[in-house]
Amino acid sequence: MRILVTGAAGFIGSHYVRMLLSGALPGAEGARVTVLDLFTYAGNRANLPEEGPRLEIVRGDVCDADLLAGLLPGHDAVVHFAAESHVDRSIGGAHAFVRTNVLGTQTLMEAALAAGVGRVVHVSTDEVYGSIAEGAWDEEEPLDPNSPYAASKAGSDLVARAYARTHGLDVRVTRCSNNYGPYQHPEKLIPRFITSLLEGGRVPLYGDGGNVREWLHVDDHCRAVHRVLAAGRAGEVYNVGGGSGTTNLAVTRRLLALCGADESAIEWVPDRAGHDRRYAVDDTKIRRELGYRPLVPFDEGLARTVAWYAENPGWWRPLRQGAGAPLEAAAGEGAR
Repeated sequence: MRILVTGAAGFIGSHYVRMLLSGALPGAEGARVTVLDLFTYAGNRANLPEEGPRLEIVRGDVCDADLLAGLLPGHDAVVHFAAESHVDRSIGGAHAFVRTNVLGTQTLMEAALAAGVGRVVHVSTDEVYGSIAEGAWDEEEPLDPNSPYAASKAGSDLVARAYARTHGLDVRVTRCSNNYGPYQHPEKLIPRFITSLLEGGRVPLYGDGGNVREWLHVDDHCRAVHRVLAAGRAGEVYNVGGGSGTTNLAVTRRLLALCGADESAIEWVPDRAGHDRRYAVDDTKIRRELGYRPLVPFDEGLARTVAWYAENPGWWRPLRQGAGAPLEAAAGEGAR
């Protein structure tokens, strides 16, 4: 089996590749993997193993139709993580988000169709649904995005749907809640706060800290994505939830305790424009149809994540030096 993974030098994509190569994903033992990544600031070569008989790494743009036309033939499946994913960056400049997330997805779908690729998993985010005061979204919920990032991901979802309905391309879409774990870029809430606290700094918390998110360990997300690839239905959408919702303030307090700090380390900053108050997904469908459920409890996964950053300052310190502040304090992590 040959699998092309786009955006595979980013946080989630690289984790998926490492799991594929390690044999951690049932049914993919011995799979050959092609990584396609533009290696922007969010794509890190240090996230990936060395090339070998089962791994080929290609530097390139998912919007490059000629590159994709030469690369895709011979692949059995595509898992599409490539995306711009940082909400604050999208507010400051939406063009790159629309180009990569919408045009890049359309270019990839067209190339997959032309190459006769058997299956495509398009990895999206719960942020396409907007904000929900109570209850939880199921997959039939209308898309109602509020940030330029979320709008670009909603657009990419609709492009994927169009290729499934119009052309019969076997596309399955996943929409996940917020991810966390090792190798996540320190512009996102959890690694941003961990690395700041490890250096004795303060953590910028938006608004009143009451924004609610579900947190999904990257191990669980990658298992869900692969389960959809292996057994999902063509043209279907699958929500991937993380469990009970948690406020950003509650997450911050957990991190303060794990890092040996107190609440004087919190820097309260003005809320950002269009900040969604609450996300919650109903993931009954993927549990019922595909037998998937998350395995990593949040407190356990968070402690493991703090330990990883504490043990790997050589990985994250160079990335923090190039990061702006305040960074996204409630970012979705649907693709990178």
